[in-house]
Amino acid sequence: MSGSESTMSGNQSLCTRFTFVAFSSLAELQPVLFLVFLILYLFTVGGNLIIICLVGLTPSLHTPMYFFLVNLSFLEVCYITSVVPLMLVHLLAETKTISVGGCAAQMYVFTILGLTECCLLAAMAYDRFVAICYPLHYTLRMGPRVCLKLAAASWTTGVVVESAQITWIFTLPFCGTGKIQHFFCDVMPVVKLVCVDISHIKIMFFAVSVLFIMSPSFLILCSYMRILATIFRIPSAAGRRKAFSTCSSHLLVVSLFFGTALFTYLQPKVAHTPETDKATALMYTVVTPALNPVIYTLRNKEVKEAFQRVTQRNPLRQTA
Repeated sequence: MSGSESTMSGNQSLCTRFTFVAFSSLAELQPVLFLVFLILYLFTVGGNLIIICLVGLTPSLHTPMYFFLVNLSFLEVCYITSVVPLMLVHLLAETKTISVGGCAAQMYVFTILGLTECCLLAAMAYDRFVAICYPLHYTLRMGPRVCLKLAAASWTTGVVVESAQITWIFTLPFCGTGKIQHFFCDVMPVVKLVCVDISHIKIMFFAVSVLFIMSPSFLILCSYMRILATIFRIPSAAGRRKAFSTCSSHLLVVSLFFGTALFTYLQPKVAHTPETDKATALMYTVVTPALNPVIYTLRNKEVKEAFQRVTQRNPLRQTA
């Protein structure tokens, strides 16, 4: 069936399938978009898997900072995989539909990973704060158990909060045409199809966004204010450059992630248009995950050196 399926309930037509119409006006460009997004997807997955393998194969990278980076890389692989493969299928398929259950599954995964990344970036900022502001206490404050607890807290927060929110949304009825002005099941485009009053959902969604986007960003801001104050007190220019280089990659990733998240979820209602929503969604679902491996390899001396050591190993020499 080419359109959205529906069943009758009273005087309303309840949706059982949704139709994505984000790229319906770009029919001639869809093969080109497919190729571009496929390359970005393969690059993102490959780059993050390389980082995970490098950290695993390099004992010198077995530190709290790279433990969190492995978590972030794994999360980015899952994050982009929850959206892009289905989008690629729809770019080539004539029928661009998804069942309500499939939409719920995609939204569960996407929102859980998004919130987990917010918390994980805050944990990484705390790691950099301790490393620069309290270097003599770093191994004590950031021991293996502490790192595991911070990572577990990040994942648990994402799972618990978003599971409750998305479950509530999908207990409500959907009606109308079932057309989603988006390329994946993001929260607000789907909520617009709910038959009942959604003012309470918008309030809840805004509260969750403020609490779990603003709170981590506030913690990150406070951490970097202390980090910068400490760096400026270092007497030598070389020491300041070295200290700042250890956190510059994370600061750039934070700016990209929270910049697009704040713009998307906390902008005024009048500023929302389908075009701007799709553009910012492409930024945080496709572009930002693709940039993260580049940032953490090109701007990180230790990762570049580890990559060179791994690639320069000669298996024949080792077996001789």
